[in-house]
Amino acid sequence: MTVGRVPARILIVSDAWTPQVNGVVRTLTAVTAELRAMGHSVEVIGPDRFRTMPCPTYPEIGLALLPQRRLGGLIEAFRPDALHIATEGPLGLAARAWARRRGLPFTTAYHTRFPEYVAARLGLMGRNGITRAMISRFLKWFHAPSQGVMVATESMREELALRGFVRLRPWPRGVDLSLFHPDLRQEAPDFTELPRPLFAYIGRVAVEKNISAFLDLELPGTKLVVGGGPQLRALECAYPGVRFVGPRSGRDLARAFASADVLVFPSLTDTFGLVVIEALASGVPVAAFPVTGPRDILRGVDGLAGVTDPDLRMACLRALTLERAACRSHAEAFTWRASAEAFLDNLAPIHAASVTRQRAQTDAVAKA
Repeated sequence: MTVGRVPARILIVSDAWTPQVNGVVRTLTAVTAELRAMGHSVEVIGPDRFRTMPCPTYPEIGLALLPQRRLGGLIEAFRPDALHIATEGPLGLAARAWARRRGLPFTTAYHTRFPEYVAARLGLMGRNGITRAMISRFLKWFHAPSQGVMVATESMREELALRGFVRLRPWPRGVDLSLFHPDLRQEAPDFTELPRPLFAYIGRVAVEKNISAFLDLELPGTKLVVGGGPQLRALECAYPGVRFVGPRSGRDLARAFASADVLVFPSLTDTFGLVVIEALASGVPVAAFPVTGPRDILRGVDGLAGVTDPDLRMACLRALTLERAACRSHAEAFTWRASAEAFLDNLAPIHAASVTRQRAQTDAVAKA
């Protein structure tokens, strides 16, 4: 059951939203823009509309405080045709409760390997009674009523299915092919002086990204880190030989991508990895572990546009030999319009569900 292609009022509730900078925010921003261009009315409710408290160990992220009453009013005022709950945080829980109380359908998304993420962020696994099994049970409970649990990759769908998740729906990601382009390699003067080859990590500088697995490698040339986050200062102190340039955005970010000889993606917790296709669109081969995300993106072109290998150093050195044109060619298969269309097809219409429920109630009264 889908909303269809007629203009619809689509509401997205997410604990990850601007001014945060991460893959969830970038995905929702891009898909929202595409949906609006297709004629739909889209509203995103994020923590920016509520009083917040800093997320433990990650103060840059604000968590909404007691959002239930205000969130319910915002949802009802928007009168959505479809409700999508993007995250499992305070806002996601409040939106889920609101919909469940009213018997209304909604969809959800599985963006992060949450048990592994929490283990990396908080170091709680195996201590204080917090285990992967407990977190997995919470996630299964959270997504169980969803009419469609959207996942970015086939391997993530297979993994969640084995864990008992149901109604899993594909939701591919895209890339801005006009922004991320190989030609920008000629426009990156701040990187031309660095010894080559240039191995780059681009993304949030946070412990769950496993960046030290890259920085510990013995590689020729220069290691570059582009991005900000809670681990930035610690890594700068621990790795004085690495070039840290802080966060970039827009065309400056695209220039950083294009300037690299290899993008190194050491994460083990991502379910996709937008930076992988942004690098490919920039003509930059990728080196990564053979995990969900890189393995799916490079399916069919592993060894041509990138290399996945349990030996990350070997993957980096092999990726140096790949043709940049093959990287760009593979990236052209990923578009945000296709991502938005898949998202739209996965949605569950609220009004149709309401009519069905009202008819059932009417029939029950008549029979009585």
